[in-house]
Amino acid sequence: MKSIKTALVGYGFSGVTFHAPFLQAMDEFDVIKVVSSSPEKVKQDFSEAEVVPQLEDALRDPNVELVVITTPNTLHYDMAKQSILAGKHVIIEKPMVVEPVEAEELIALAKVHGVMLSVYQNRRWDNDFLTIKQLLAQNKLGDVMTYEAHFDRFRPQVRDRWREREGRGTGILYDLGSHLIDQALHLFGMPQFVVADVTEQREGAQTDDYFHIVMGYGKRRVILHVGSIVPGQGPKFLVHGTKASYIKYGLDGQEDALKAGKNPLEQGWGADRPEWYGKLLTEETEEIIETVPGSYSSYYQGVYEHIRGGAQNPVPGEDGLRTIQVIRAALTSSIEKRFVYMDGEVRE
Repeated sequence: MKSIKTALVGYGFSGVTFHAPFLQAMDEFDVIKVVSSSPEKVKQDFSEAEVVPQLEDALRDPNVELVVITTPNTLHYDMAKQSILAGKHVIIEKPMVVEPVEAEELIALAKVHGVMLSVYQNRRWDNDFLTIKQLLAQNKLGDVMTYEAHFDRFRPQVRDRWREREGRGTGILYDLGSHLIDQALHLFGMPQFVVADVTEQREGAQTDDYFHIVMGYGKRRVILHVGSIVPGQGPKFLVHGTKASYIKYGLDGQEDALKAGKNPLEQGWGADRPEWYGKLLTEETEEIIETVPGSYSSYYQGVYEHIRGGAQNPVPGEDGLRTIQVIRAALTSSIEKRFVYMDGEVRE
């Protein structure tokens, strides 16, 4: 097995929590460069890697094959473009970019230069979402009529960080919305229309901290909801089909485990708490469904198999583009107070 020589760009919360643990634990990757202004912090985790101040310093290294971009959203486009032009494979932390036109350009460039462009949508491998995929594959739910996903939190105080400041690509819709939208698109494809309410609810909020999106697919409705002032959590998922409903409480625990410094390859990783197992309900029956273990490492394993073996890209750039298109449609819908049809037509 030949490891992929990797440059990790950015060593803030995202880089430290969601990328470094996998790049450390998996033999498939060898981090040889880290772009960061905090070399002491980096050296605690990657003692053998060279810490450099600028992306250009990493791109000049002919040994670097893969660039993992974990910087703030507004930097994604420029950094990914530079990396692709340098002939490197690229992973971009979600959201891929801020505007659809940026995603379209990166996709085209990656094809011209023959490199991978992938978006880190780790929550496709959340335990609850994997369980829903399994139920659908087994046809336990029948034809899904209503799919409702929540990512509610109780964070009433505004924090001084870039995600919560006014600006391009900030706010909860670009952040947690990227996850919920990507999951829905992964299951059902692009909707016919989007209608949304996106706003700020917290005192002193500079950008959106609440959204409610409805995506239409014929008779099916996909409802995606995030609130920041939710002291009492309801279900994470409610999926209603022609055969049964699936109701699931609790949040996948992989993020907390990563924050706690646990090894993502250890036995039992991604297992759910039994009290949070979901229920499959019909009019007459109720069945407890053991949650499929979550597995964020599957994303990175997929990247390795794509680069080294030609397997399918686990989250191609085209998927990132579709997510941004829905985000922009939701913002337009909220501002203009109308349904936004994804074919571009304006209907009265």
